Amino acid sequence: GCNIGLPTEAQWEYACRAGTTGPFAGNLAEMGWNGVSSTMPVGQKKPNAWGIYDMHGNVSEWCADYWADSYDLTSLTDPIGPASDSCRVCRGGSWCYSPKFCRSAKRNGDLPERAYYDFGFRVVLVPEK
Repeated sequence: GCNIGLPTEAQWEYACRAGTTGPFAGNLAEMGWNGVSSTMPVGQKKPNAWGIYDMHGNVSEWCADYWADSYDLTSLTDPIGPASDSCRVCRGGSWCYSPKFCRSAKRNGDLPERAYYDFGFRVVLVPEK
């Protein structure tokens, strides 16, 4: 069985990059919403190489990890954030951000109880242990 949850920060970036190494998983104008006036319906732009839509722009997406100034790269396979913090990680930039804030590696942290017009989430299936 599986549970539904948020991706870790590393899982989010891995899915966003879809095997690419540049700042974006393709042409930002073709794949992402930024510089527009509101959140847009999902799937209106091109997906990344793995068929995932709206990873750059549209909404900043909450991740399961707590905020830290940087990754703990002692493990390069699915590194995880700290055990606790008041902030959680958000990734992906949003429609109201400039392109540099929609890069695959751009990280933000915020208090999870805050609600913003340009924040959202993407659910993942988490295998039961």
